Amino acid sequence: MKFVTARDAEGIFVGIIEEGEKRVLPLNRGENDLPKTLEECIATEGFFEQAISIYQQAKESADEQFINLEAVTLLAPIPRPKKNIFCVGKNYAEHAIEMGSKDDIPEHIIVFTKAPTTVIGPNERVLHHRDMTEQLDYEGELAVVIGKKGKNIKREDALNYVFGYTIINDVTARDLQSKHKQYFIGKSLDTTCPMGPWIVHASALGNPNSLNIETRINHEIRQQSNTNNFIFPVEEIISVLSQGMTLEPGDIIATGTPSGVGKGFKPPRFLKAGDEMAVTIEKIGTLINHIQAN
Repeated sequence: MKFVTARDAEGIFVGIIEEGEKRVLPLNRGENDLPKTLEECIATEGFFEQAISIYQQAKESADEQFINLEAVTLLAPIPRPKKNIFCVGKNYAEHAIEMGSKDDIPEHIIVFTKAPTTVIGPNERVLHHRDMTEQLDYEGELAVVIGKKGKNIKREDALNYVFGYTIINDVTARDLQSKHKQYFIGKSLDTTCPMGPWIVHASALGNPNSLNIETRINHEIRQQSNTNNFIFPVEEIISVLSQGMTLEPGDIIATGTPSGVGKGFKPPRFLKAGDEMAVTIEKIGTLINHIQAN
C-alpha cells in the first residue's frame, strides 16, 4: 500500500496509489472524515484499516473517485514535518571509509538533523545555492516513518512502531559541513531533502534491512548497495533514538547513505546545475530530482 500527498485542480489531498501505479484514490474527500494531512492521518488511530476499507470499496464499485496519476502532482509524502528529520551518519562501513578511513567506522550511532524547510517532493528542483556552496553532494537513503508514539523502545519491538518507508536524498553542502565542524548548516539549506515519491506501508515492505539501494547521477550509477550492509539496522536506530526521547507519529528517520557520494571520488564529483539525481530503493520506487541554479 503506497500513501501519497498530491495536488490536483481541487487542491491537496492524501491518497493511495492503485496497484500498477496508474491511478490514485483520494482518501480525505467527499464523505470520508480523515484528516487533511498524511502526518495527521498517520497519527489517527485506525487510519490504516480505514484507508484499506475506503480503497476496497472504491475498487469494488469501480468508483469514479480514482484519478489518473498523470493528472496530479506528487508532493513530498509529509511536505512540512513538524520536527526536524532525524538522520544517521556513516551507517555503511564503506561510506565511513571513503569519508575518512577505517578509524571513522562508528562504534555508536551518529545522529544529526535536517530542518523541515529542506523538504521537497519528487521532480521538484534542488537549488544549487551557488552563493553558499561549491560542494553540493547527493546521498540516497532509506527513510523510516514512525507510526505510533513510543519511548524507551526495545529493539525487538521497534518495527512495530513503524508506519512505513520512503526515500530521502540527503543533499549536503560538504564545504559548509567542514567549515562549521557540525552537520546542521551543511545539511539544512532550503530544498536539500527531496522525499518520496510515496510512503510504502510497513506491511507491504517486509524486512527493511534487506533492500537494494542505488543512486544514479545523469543515469550513471554512483551508489549501489543493500541495506543489509547497515552498521546499525533499523531496529537499533529506532531503539537508540527513543531512549529518553519520545518518538511520535510522522517522525522521519533517514538511515544513512552507501559509499559512492561525490566527495568520495578522486577528484570529487560534486553536483552541477542541471544534474539529474535518481535514487531507487527496492520495493519502494524511484525518487527523481534535478539541480537548479538560484
